[in-house]
Amino acid sequence: MPLAGQELIEEIRSTEVPYGCLAVWFLGQASVIVKGADVTVYIDPYVSPNPDRSFPPPVAPADIKNMEVCLITHDHSDHLDEEALPVLAGLNPQAQFMAPAVCLERLQELGIGKERLTAALPASEAEPAQGLKVYPVAAAHEQLDRDEQGNPKYVGYILELNGVTLYHAGDTVLFPELIEEVGSRKIDLALLPINGRDYYRGSRNIVGNMNYREAAEFAATSGFETVVPLHYDLFAGNAENPGYFVDYLYRHFPEQKFHMMARAERFVYVSAQAFKRER
Repeated sequence: MPLAGQELIEEIRSTEVPYGCLAVWFLGQASVIVKGADVTVYIDPYVSPNPDRSFPPPVAPADIKNMEVCLITHDHSDHLDEEALPVLAGLNPQAQFMAPAVCLERLQELGIGKERLTAALPASEAEPAQGLKVYPVAAAHEQLDRDEQGNPKYVGYILELNGVTLYHAGDTVLFPELIEEVGSRKIDLALLPINGRDYYRGSRNIVGNMNYREAAEFAATSGFETVVPLHYDLFAGNAENPGYFVDYLYRHFPEQKFHMMARAERFVYVSAQAFKRER
């Protein structure tokens, strides 16, 4: 049975994460909480109530008082939560925020001070908290759109934390530069959207992502140690059966490790690479 919001936050606080491990909590859609050592990172925290959601937020904005870093991948409402973010910023006054440059003005309008904001620029490295390195990666949702300065409007993030390298793809389709850049890194844990896209969703202005086949191929051919599917569960008109992803991996890449996350589940990932490096 899922934990209540305050119980979930207490579980995060009390979870000790040894070197070479990351703890991940799944809040639905692309929203996750990542903890390594003593650093707690929220990625696309979408925790506002919405009658169109297939299930309520596992945690209320008012309960979140443990956020040290918040990473936003793009400005769609299920990723940049305009209702929740002002509350989260107020309850976590030391938290740092990173988002595509095109989002920063809106975040300031929501009451987040300029000194707390960093633009997510590919080919740049940020260290928003001690021991956490963040590398933004351009994403295409469904196009590789850029602002007037040439900065991408959509990004994913590569995190190096606690001896583990995690890739959160944000919302994106696959394109050669993304495959080359992410594939050139030794990714321990990859979080990939699987909901896909099609003509009918496009006709309703629903912008899509890689589908479950593409996500499975991407994980297996790029050498991701473990892959977790995201972005398939929250809105009925933009959903996917994650069982298709699992079945495709089983049939075509049976040695590819994966994990399916339940709502509000705590998944503790252990990196074999990190322990090899430590020795």
